[in-house]
Amino acid sequence: MILDSQHGFRKGRSCTTNLLKFLDKVTVAVDRGDGVDVVFLDLAKTFDKVLHQRLLAKVRAHGVDGKVAAWIRAWLLGRKQRVCVEGAASLWRLALSGVPQGSVLGPLLFIIFINDLELQIINTVLKFADDTKVFKTVIDEDDGAVLQEDLQKLSKWADSWQMEFNVEKCKVMHLDHEITSSTIP
Repeated sequence: MILDSQHGFRKGRSCTTNLLKFLDKVTVAVDRGDGVDVVFLDLAKTFDKVLHQRLLAKVRAHGVDGKVAAWIRAWLLGRKQRVCVEGAASLWRLALSGVPQGSVLGPLLFIIFINDLELQIINTVLKFADDTKVFKTVIDEDDGAVLQEDLQKLSKWADSWQMEFNVEKCKVMHLDHEITSSTIP
């Protein structure tokens, strides 16, 4: 059900397995004499921005229905929140978005929500929760253009699902026998 690219919140998966898979693919390319362009992406405030109704649609699309879907719906909907600062509190407001953290179900629902992030992507994608790497072996300028097309598709996905990338945390790196990096402009 969850794509193989996701290494966060999954049994037998971790930051280490994500990194090892990445390192293996990059090492093979660099040992062949090729370069690899890598784009590191971070979705901004992802756990807070997941809209409940859209999440429930994705849960149903993953084949979860009946009593389990009803239980998830009841767990998500009707939640209220308020802000307290130095003893002063705002009014309670209905929370229309956000995956409750500090639970086992919250992270699972989140990875279901972003599971389809790379369905239209040609290049390799690896995820640890919302931290995403997209990378491609680069031999000529056309390869860079293909990677750029994938970035545009990812941006379109984010817009469609009312998410956004935290540009300040996004990085670009070119790996070959000389390693360089830069920030996405």
